[in-house]
Amino acid sequence: MARKVVVLGEVRDGSLRNVSFEAIAAAKTVAEGGEVVGVLVGQSVSSLGQELIHYGADRVITVEDEKLAQYTPDGYSQALMAVIGQESPEGIIFGHTALGKDLSPKLAGKLKTGLVSDATDLELAGGNLVFTRPIYSGKAFEKKIVTDGVIFATIRPNNIEPLAKDEARTGDVASLSVEIKDLRTIIKDVVRKASEGVDLSEAKVIIAGGRGVKSEDGFNPLKELADVLGGAVGASRGACDADYCDYSLQIGQTGKVVTPDLYIACGISGAIQHLAGMSNSKVIVAINKDPEANIFNVADYGIVGDLFEVVPLLTEEFKKLKVSSS
Repeated sequence: MARKVVVLGEVRDGSLRNVSFEAIAAAKTVAEGGEVVGVLVGQSVSSLGQELIHYGADRVITVEDEKLAQYTPDGYSQALMAVIGQESPEGIIFGHTALGKDLSPKLAGKLKTGLVSDATDLELAGGNLVFTRPIYSGKAFEKKIVTDGVIFATIRPNNIEPLAKDEARTGDVASLSVEIKDLRTIIKDVVRKASEGVDLSEAKVIIAGGRGVKSEDGFNPLKELADVLGGAVGASRGACDADYCDYSLQIGQTGKVVTPDLYIACGISGAIQHLAGMSNSKVIVAINKDPEANIFNVADYGIVGDLFEVVPLLTEEFKKLKVSSS
């Protein structure tokens, strides 16, 4: 059954987030040969339209307004409801990001439709679209089939492979004029506390530290390894509570949920709350002095040792590999 599917392209600091391309790939499956329409909301975002098309969107609609320069649920919902009203899609796909988690339930309520939240996979089976999503803090998975209404879903970053970029693909990028009014929230300024570099939620490699790093300076070896591997640094709640790092780095049930290709846990005991945020990583390496640490129960590879000895050794070996391959 061919469907029209709308995909929100998420913009940060003037660039499209990678989850936007993953959402397009998911939308292609939902569309079943139908049309995938990318949507860009913000200020001066039309120049990014062709990039969505290169990754598989058939055409793009932009809604631009100075009131949309920063995300607000009121402003974005007005813009997207206008697009949805014009296009009447059978499917809507967002990334399961901070923006997507905030905005999607609001829109689902307005549309009086269901919402499949935090999907990690989707497939066609028996003529139905089947979404897979984690439950019970990632300890189990459930299958969801939408039987009626608009198929509305958010997808977890780093779980669905984007389509290959094709710069030869062409498509129309059109603007839609929407009056953004009666905003209850106005963003005056944005103060970023997150560390510079790779976005933690989209990083392919994450080096995470726990209480075992012992201090703020204890994160320095982890940062060096992350730089060598082109990854990001994360932390357990224990490290954040001890003021070793900012809470923006927290991974776990009350922090960010991540699914990188490689997760290296350094000095992390493996509390269930932390495992809820990273146990679905593709490859997990644990470094801990305690051979009985719970983190080893989910690790693919375990190293029993002092992280301040092991991490610098790993960094040097990866540096050698980079030099030999260049």
